[in-house]
Amino acid sequence: MIALHDVLWAKRDAGTPVCRDGADMLDFAGFRARALAIAACLSEQPARRYALCIDDPFDFACALFALFACGKEPMIPAHAAPGYLADLSNAYDVALTDADMPSLVSLPASARMPALIDPHAPLTLYTSGSSGTPKPIRKTLAQFNAEVHTLEKQWGELVGDATVLGSVPHHHIYGLLFRVFWPLAAGRAFDRAISIEPQHLQARIAQCGQGGSVVVSTPAQLSRWPELDGFASLSPVPRVFFSSGGPLAAEAASKYAEVFGAAPVEIYGSTETGGIAWRQQDKTDAWQALTGIEVHRGDDGALNLRSPHLGHDDWHRTDDTVAFDPDGRFRLQGRLDRVIKLAGKRVSLPELEARLALHPYVGQAAVVSLEGMSRERVGAVVALTEAGSEALLERGRVALAKILRRHLAVYFDIVVLPRFWRFRFALPFDARGKLPAAAVAAAFDARADGLEVLSEARSEKALHYELRVPPTLVHFAGHFPGLPILPGVVQVDWAMRLATDHVPGVRALASIDQLKFKAPVPPGALLDLTLTHDALRQRVQFAYRLSGRDCASGVFVYRVIA
Repeated sequence: MIALHDVLWAKRDAGTPVCRDGADMLDFAGFRARALAIAACLSEQPARRYALCIDDPFDFACALFALFACGKEPMIPAHAAPGYLADLSNAYDVALTDADMPSLVSLPASARMPALIDPHAPLTLYTSGSSGTPKPIRKTLAQFNAEVHTLEKQWGELVGDATVLGSVPHHHIYGLLFRVFWPLAAGRAFDRAISIEPQHLQARIAQCGQGGSVVVSTPAQLSRWPELDGFASLSPVPRVFFSSGGPLAAEAASKYAEVFGAAPVEIYGSTETGGIAWRQQDKTDAWQALTGIEVHRGDDGALNLRSPHLGHDDWHRTDDTVAFDPDGRFRLQGRLDRVIKLAGKRVSLPELEARLALHPYVGQAAVVSLEGMSRERVGAVVALTEAGSEALLERGRVALAKILRRHLAVYFDIVVLPRFWRFRFALPFDARGKLPAAAVAAAFDARADGLEVLSEARSEKALHYELRVPPTLVHFAGHFPGLPILPGVVQVDWAMRLATDHVPGVRALASIDQLKFKAPVPPGALLDLTLTHDALRQRVQFAYRLSGRDCASGVFVYRVIA
């Protein structure tokens, strides 16, 4: 391990691996030369504050250390959407993108001036903040250096010389630490590609060969992979799966333990605090503080910590409430800052979520306050267990919601219970593994394509959906005057979109066969949709039912895109 501020000048073998690019390996000599070329170019520029909007992790790392080397101030936006960057326009002078890289490395070698890096060089990241407004989190390179050394002490022996693969971006602290900073400091390679699709990840694991791999991912991705073909045949098996951004469902953790002999290592922390604790659910569901982190429970139940990742020696209070066990581990009890009033009664949304999660039908739950109504209501989005999916298919959405309301009524006044329910394969975690309140609330509205999904469930052979057809849907206009009917092409489009979202491998449509339309669909209708996947023949059969009657059906024939 070397210090991050010494990365460009450490006495390290020139052939030390830095980045795996397909079958090629980019080494330390190439990384250093590229970073210094960029530093030489940027040192001549008057701008001081740079927004790093570079998606390529190797070029990102080169540009970041170049900025450190020439004394500039880098900041890392969460993403590069134009509107988002416009909101941050006062925070930076110049944005660097992937398109800028060729011109930044075009200087001759003689112009590449070396520079030492300040150990306390500033680096600003952005989070959404509690209101959704971008919130700057200002840290120093020394804080990141302390954290990567903590990670190496904790798991360096386990990771060894494995290549770091990831399904998380490096624009957030988790991806930045695990996919860029830690590998660079330890002298191990990180993968140049981001592996969001399971098939892509499988190919990258195989490409790492006997050197092995580790996978850096999120609960949303890790929960999805066990359901897909090839999960149990990953070869060679990754040395460890890391997960962060939220709790991994116990059901998903157990599947990894069953197949690979160990559950993923989950990391608990935040952008402000850095890593705090970890757990593996095949051993315990309680969290253990990372090496060098002190934790205790405050008088209000909040977790307090003292950590070298904070940049100061004082105690830091979080908004997470905890309960400690006799072994010094703790369990999260929810957040202090999500308490609302309903009918004059205070209710903790995290407590509602925690109580819901105790029901055997519930894998994970998110409760959100819904605006735009005559009075405040709450809605619950539930990711079901296998037993929950079976109950949904057997009893129906309304009956399942009543079961869960009765479960909650044991603990809460009936006036604060969720009135609106959505059942999902998984909660709407974002790319960072966070669960934005806006994304949870969006589950109660029609999607951009007009589709309103009330429930999703899996059976052994098919995917099942209950859909509501919004009466205000634009497709009813003129189709037909006085007798609005949902166009068949819209039904086909909705089925194809859901197949693309949830059936592995479905991307390029080759043809649509055996189309049948048997009954008209009026505004406000509740439709049952079933998707049955035949992977061998690359076909997805869809069938709509309306009030128990066949409504429309057909078959999608698709091509697999690698």
